[in-house]
Amino acid sequence: MSVIIGMDPHKRSATIEVVDERAPVLAVGRYSTDKTGYAQMLAAGRKYAHRVWAVEGCNGIGKHIAHRLLHDGETVLDVPAKLSAHVRVFATGNGRKTDPVDAHSVAMVTLRIPNLVQVQLDPDLQVMGMLVDRRIELGRARTQVVNRLHRLLLELFPGGAKQFLSARQARAMIATIKPRDLVGKTRRRLAVELIGELASIDKKTKTAEKDLKELVAARGSTLMDLHGIGPSGAARLLADVGGIRRFADRDRFTSWNSTAPLDASCGEQKRHRLSRAGNRRINRTLHIMAVVQLRNHTEGRAYFDAKKAAGKTPHGSHARPETATVQPGLRPHGRRPETTSGGRPGRALRDDSAIQRDRPDPGHRPFGQATSRTRHQPA
Repeated sequence: MSVIIGMDPHKRSATIEVVDERAPVLAVGRYSTDKTGYAQMLAAGRKYAHRVWAVEGCNGIGKHIAHRLLHDGETVLDVPAKLSAHVRVFATGNGRKTDPVDAHSVAMVTLRIPNLVQVQLDPDLQVMGMLVDRRIELGRARTQVVNRLHRLLLELFPGGAKQFLSARQARAMIATIKPRDLVGKTRRRLAVELIGELASIDKKTKTAEKDLKELVAARGSTLMDLHGIGPSGAARLLADVGGIRRFADRDRFTSWNSTAPLDASCGEQKRHRLSRAGNRRINRTLHIMAVVQLRNHTEGRAYFDAKKAAGKTPHGSHARPETATVQPGLRPHGRRPETTSGGRPGRALRDDSAIQRDRPDPGHRPFGQATSRTRHQPA
């Protein structure tokens, strides 16, 4: 008899519920995620010969424990948080949210919805994801250091320094001034320290870019051949998308990365608006690619001009054709989920919980910032 072990994971604890194919609860337990607690949980699950672990949010809060189960040879399914929330809302018990209730909801989702994505580890994609995150962190750190340096240079030099400042240029500026008062000496010393930090960050950034370029090239991807896609963007696409074959068609892929406009028509007024759902990191990468192509004489610019000449306003949706351009560069690997009897494909590898956590602050909307909707006049 096969069983499903539904899990509600947290940073320091995990609650599981074991159910069989007829849905009765066989066991319930709460374990810590340290070495001892994890061993006890694994032993409790291995009492059943045929078992499947269903973990909520395998790309979010459940990532750490899902990977540990995979390394121990267990079969793990990714359950999106949105699906378990729907089960919890429509279940009896007034929709109360507790760890046992969440574990039960995860188990019920796995029992009733077929073709959930089985979690698989790809070391190359994991390394790409970590290096891209590191590259982004270095970029943020550089911005903070440059801002502090600009503040000090403004107090040392009338008018301050230029906007785009390198460590070499800042070092040349600071070498021309020798304050004699205590305040000026302290200010100059702090500026020298910041210049050293800036040089160190630039060196680490170059190393990260080089590593990413080598990994993408070794993967056999052609994403960097596209105008507007660099090593960081290509690695982000490969790491987050995973296997392109898990999407049934390009329409599902555009819906997943939120470049497909949503219908917001009312009566005879036909209009569409931008989708705020989907993977925002991929959406931002495609948006940057589209903007770069619009600023240069590229195929993307030609497409934009053609749409504009035809009387259409491709504001905000100009990244949609870039999605189709990106797809050939994503080398397919792994198995695409089979379609159910109702035509519904399996869930994407990045679940809705991870999408929600990746969504930026509402005040920062890099994609479609200029306009919130695209209007089309009725024919």
